[in-house]
Amino acid sequence: MTDRDEAARIEIRAKLDASRQEIRRVLDPPARNGAEAGVSGDLPGGFPRSRTMQLLMSGRGLGTVGAVAAGLLLARPALALRLLRMLPASAVARMVMTRAFSALRAKQDQAH
Repeated sequence: MTDRDEAARIEIRAKLDASRQEIRRVLDPPARNGAEAGVSGDLPGGFPRSRTMQLLMSGRGLGTVGAVAAGLLLARPALALRLLRMLPASAVARMVMTRAFSALRAKQDQAH
């Protein structure tokens, strides 16, 4: 192996390490404090449990998930309804209600 090959391998490994760190930063956000923490995601066994799902259920992620779900519903409605039945309905409903109430409270606080 030549020095040129070794230098190329070191450069490739450095790029891979940098991309892994970026993926970890995106998928493993820092812990939130009690004031900022959402109710459902922070409880043991709460929904969503995985950090990937927490990312998808955040503001930007929720828009993306909604767009994909709407496209799937239009393209393949039977598959979309079958996938919808797999979701834990009570946890999803609780999360949606929590978001709605917190948004309503924030609006009321701004009005006063």
